[in-house]
Amino acid sequence: MSFLTKKEVSDYQSLIPLVDDDGRAKILQLLELDKVQRCKESYIFFVSQMWPVFISGKHHQIMADAFERVAKGELKRLIINMPPRHTKSEFASYLLPAWFLGKFPHKKIIQTAHTAELAVGFGRKVRNLVSSDPYQKVFGTKLSSDSKAAGRWNTDVGGEYFAIGVGGAVTGKGADLLIIDDPHSEQEAKQNNPAVYDNVYEWYTSGPRQRLQPGGAIIIVMTRWSKRDLTGQILKNSEKDGTNEWEVIEFPAILPSGTPLWPGFWKKEELEALKAELPVAKWEAQYQQNPTSEEGAIIKRENWRIWTEDAPPQCEYIIQSWDTAFEKSNRADYSACTTWGVFKQADDKGNYKTNIIVLDAFKRRMEFPELKQRAFEMYKEWSPDSLIVEKKAAGAPLVYELRQMGIPLQEYTPGKGSDKIARVNAISDLFASGVVWCPETRWADELMEELAAFPNGDHDDLVDSTSQALLRFRQGGFVSISSDEPEEPKYFKGRRADRYYTV
Repeated sequence: MSFLTKKEVSDYQSLIPLVDDDGRAKILQLLELDKVQRCKESYIFFVSQMWPVFISGKHHQIMADAFERVAKGELKRLIINMPPRHTKSEFASYLLPAWFLGKFPHKKIIQTAHTAELAVGFGRKVRNLVSSDPYQKVFGTKLSSDSKAAGRWNTDVGGEYFAIGVGGAVTGKGADLLIIDDPHSEQEAKQNNPAVYDNVYEWYTSGPRQRLQPGGAIIIVMTRWSKRDLTGQILKNSEKDGTNEWEVIEFPAILPSGTPLWPGFWKKEELEALKAELPVAKWEAQYQQNPTSEEGAIIKRENWRIWTEDAPPQCEYIIQSWDTAFEKSNRADYSACTTWGVFKQADDKGNYKTNIIVLDAFKRRMEFPELKQRAFEMYKEWSPDSLIVEKKAAGAPLVYELRQMGIPLQEYTPGKGSDKIARVNAISDLFASGVVWCPETRWADELMEELAAFPNGDHDDLVDSTSQALLRFRQGGFVSISSDEPEEPKYFKGRRADRYYTV
């Protein structure tokens, strides 16, 4: 169906003051008819009319397009993962059911949320919207005369709306559209108990999933919490049985380009402040839709030892390790650098053992001139005894440029058959032995999180930098001997101590 163009709408509006009452009435009727048809066909336009103060973002249009494909029968299984406070529930659990029942008043909807109270609250809002004058001007859908319960009501042509909390019984109910909105609560996630997620998946498969009508559709809109949450388990089992029927849309709060997902509502500074306040694992899961799991992790967070002193230990040897990317782009890997110090620590028996502590961790998408400048600055900042650069991607020209500056370094080229996983396995016993330390800082937390996510995480640049450094540490020879002249510990010079304190 064709609609009036923006110019045609503007032209008709400009004619209103120039025509008589009869002409004015006809123009207004034409414009109203166009608006009604747009509401019926375009979900995002319907939202704008029912919710005048709505601030639209690009992600809303992507969601709307997907919902329209569901309504047309073109898409049967949809998962949308998105951060809190980005219009998740208003879009999927309030306005979508009303729009769907407006188009198909004879169909059945089951709406779920993590509590029955929340699900019923959605039901009340949908029922009230369907009964409102603005809605009735668009759709002719009417409630049946006995539809008074907020969570259970019918249309006058046999359509049904049923709201239920996770764990509730759905016996006897059917669904042409099953909407699952945030099946996990923050209280459950805090338990850090895999059984919590398993119980939700079991409820989904034994309950709502079995109530789907032939040709019915499922929409799951949720914030990620864990690899074992509902999204994770559905996708894992879908891949296992070979169906792969789900379309997955993921919205990180901060896009790979560094811009906010919804700049009209969330400023980047606000998101960055929130990121700084939250634990890394929580930010990555809830806001970036990138949960990490220690199941299958080669190096777990618990394997690290935490250095709680205000200053780092006196280090006898400093190693700096670079892993570089090809170029700066939204899809490119990060260039990453980690700096490590070797020190002696007395064990329970009073014997001194060699330990290693991460003094700095840094990663950024950079074009080569910035990479070269940053590498030079970090070398001057730490004056490492050993500088290691992997000779791949931008590493090859970086090696050449740094040597031209008179900086001594060692090239690192992984041997054949030595893949990333093999290299991390080769250093895992250092962590298990309790000789690898990190300070209580934000950047160290990010390093631990990336290692805990490996090999299933989205990024492994800090992982590569770490494995380079610790493999070199394993080879030995980084401890000073008694004949060496004493010198001021390197960790107290310049800005390095400040960097250590940065949280």
